[in-house]
Amino acid sequence: TGAIISSVMGADIYENWTDVSGFLIADPRIVNNPKQIKKITYQELRELSYMGASVLHEEAVFPVRQAGIPINIRNTNDPENPGTLIIGDDQAGEDYANGNVITGIAGKKDFSFFYIHKEHMANEVGTVKKALEVFENRGISIDHIPSGIDSFTIVLPSESVEKVSHEIVEELKAKCKTDNVQVYRHISLITTVGIKMAYQPGISAKLFTALGNNDVNIRMIDQGSSEINIIVAVEDKDFEKAIRAIYDAFIK
Repeated sequence: TGAIISSVMGADIYENWTDVSGFLIADPRIVNNPKQIKKITYQELRELSYMGASVLHEEAVFPVRQAGIPINIRNTNDPENPGTLIIGDDQAGEDYANGNVITGIAGKKDFSFFYIHKEHMANEVGTVKKALEVFENRGISIDHIPSGIDSFTIVLPSESVEKVSHEIVEELKAKCKTDNVQVYRHISLITTVGIKMAYQPGISAKLFTALGNNDVNIRMIDQGSSEINIIVAVEDKDFEKAIRAIYDAFIK
C-alpha cells in the first residue's frame, strides 16, 4: 500500500519501516557480524533475491521502482539507523558501494548438474533445444546452461528432478544422441553481486584466489556480459567456507 501511494503521489522517497535495519552484505548465519548494505540498486537486489537473500516482496518494490522512487528500509526499533537505500540502476554515483567493489553475496545449496557431451556438437543445430525440451515437457525450470564446444551443462535445483533424474538421463541420450550424460549432485551456487565490478580488472582473479587459498574447488563459473555478478558452483560441503572466503577478500 505504501509503495502504491508513494508512486501515485510522486514522492521523493518511500520509507518502509520494518523490524530490521536494512540488508546485510552476507548471511549473518554464515559470516560473523557482516556489514550493512547502505545502498543497493534494484538490479542488484533482484540478483541477490533470486539466489536466496531475504528481501522485500515484489509487490512492495514494483510500484516505486517503475516510478523511479528510492526505497529506504528502516528499523522501527532503531530509528537512528539510516538503514538501506534502494535506488535506481542509473542513480549509483561515484561514492556508490561505500568503497567496496561488491554489494552483496548470496547463495543456495542443493543443485544438480546434467552434463551432456556430444562430439562435434558445435557443428550441429538444435542439440541444446532438444535437451531443453526434455525439461520443458516435464514443467521443470532451468537456472543456468554453461557450455563448451562439445558439451553443455544444465543446472537446476535437485528437488525438481529428484524423482525423475534417471528417466531424464535416458531421454537426453535418446533424443540428443549424446556420447555421454552424467548427473552431479550436492552442488551449491554462490553469486557475488556489484555493479561496480564492471570493467574493473582483477575482480575474478581476486575471487578465485580467495576460494583457492581456502581449498574450495570451483565446479562452474558463470558471468554475464553486464558483469554485475559472478556465479560460482562449489560442493555443498564448501558452501559456508566459500561465502566467508569471498566476504573476507572483498569487504574492508
